[in-house]
Amino acid sequence: MRLELTMDSIIQFVLLFTVGLVVSALSLADGDNDELIPYRREVYGNGRIFDISHRYVADMLGYESNDGIGDFLWLRRSMKNDSIANFSEMKFSVHTGTHVDTSGHVFDHYFDAGFDVDTLDLEVLNGLALLVDVPRDKNITAEVMQSLHIPRGVIRVLFRTSNTDRRLMYQKKFNTSFMGFMKDGAKWLAENTDIKLVGTDYLSVAAYDEAIPAHLVFLESREIILLEGLKLDDVPAGSYSVHCLPLRLAGAEGSPIRCILIN
Repeated sequence: MRLELTMDSIIQFVLLFTVGLVVSALSLADGDNDELIPYRREVYGNGRIFDISHRYVADMLGYESNDGIGDFLWLRRSMKNDSIANFSEMKFSVHTGTHVDTSGHVFDHYFDAGFDVDTLDLEVLNGLALLVDVPRDKNITAEVMQSLHIPRGVIRVLFRTSNTDRRLMYQKKFNTSFMGFMKDGAKWLAENTDIKLVGTDYLSVAAYDEAIPAHLVFLESREIILLEGLKLDDVPAGSYSVHCLPLRLAGAEGSPIRCILIN
């Protein structure tokens, strides 16, 4: 078979080869310039799943702190320094961000007896729940609890207060004016409802001035579990399936927790 090369065919080949090189170079350049940007979401499944846990960052507020929680996460071993993989470590209070309290938080004899987060009932932390709006700028008193008309049989309730409107969980400085349960509100809930999971939208379920008295009422029986620091922005009030999982921290009276609501 004889191959005949003409000047036109040579020129055509050179042009095609040159175009191919240019296209390849542009493709490589585009690949080098592409930025890897993580996509962070608060809502999943076309509005069906809401993440109601706050993201942990250095500026996240800490209880009675004006400076946030500070640097809590660091890269102990880095691939940039010849490690075979990246290994991070962290250190902060177990009552940071969205978290759960156990009875050992305020009862020392329960703490000594070992009632830690690993003993919490996962059935209480997972199941049908009610998200309710508390009258704005009001602490949760016995009167407010009665006004909410939460029916018997409801086991899990998340209380959204004006803390969410004020975006207090997003502020670096701790704010003592946050809304929460008063002692009489906690007592009314414990005595007149079937609620076993209580969630609120600041670092404490109880108002600052009655933090310990209200916690004592809630946690004395070891039947009620407290969720604190929930992120309830832009979530319609109503019924959901809540799913919350604390870390299995043996000996700890609290734990960071990841909570979601499924509509």
